Amino acid sequence: MTRTLILMRHAKSSWDDFMLSDHDRPLNKRGIASARALDDWLRTKGYLPDCVISSTATRTQETVEGLNLSVTPEYTRALYHAGAERMLDVLQGADGKCVLMLGHNPGIADFVERLVNASPAHPRFLDYPTGATTVIQFDVDNWRDVRIGQGTVQDFVIPRELPGV
Repeated sequence: MTRTLILMRHAKSSWDDFMLSDHDRPLNKRGIASARALDDWLRTKGYLPDCVISSTATRTQETVEGLNLSVTPEYTRALYHAGAERMLDVLQGADGKCVLMLGHNPGIADFVERLVNASPAHPRFLDYPTGATTVIQFDVDNWRDVRIGQGTVQDFVIPRELPGV
């Protein structure tokens, strides 16, 4: 059996209110447009998650809202600025065949690079800009069986490549 992971960095956040904590920063206008464009991309490609796990940060929650998915997301503080090891722990506890996980840099860039057996030939893959999304396939029966270096990249996109951003 195969499992699919959609690993997404939150869309572009606002720095307009310097009084807000990092955790509470919302998306800016471009971030809102990016989340909607990523929703269109996921639907067009047929990447429809049956499980969504996201950081509790406002910008990740607003990114999930912009995706307009029919799945009730699980928000966990464990993904807020998590490192690769913590993100793997969270993934290994997931349910569903297709999981969408949303997080933050630098952890998510490190995580995706470690998870895959080969990086796609995209100039922005390793720095993983806001909204970067990778679809990774694993040949495992259960998420707890996922190991570093085991995933195969099926697709990668950044919002600037999508219409409407």
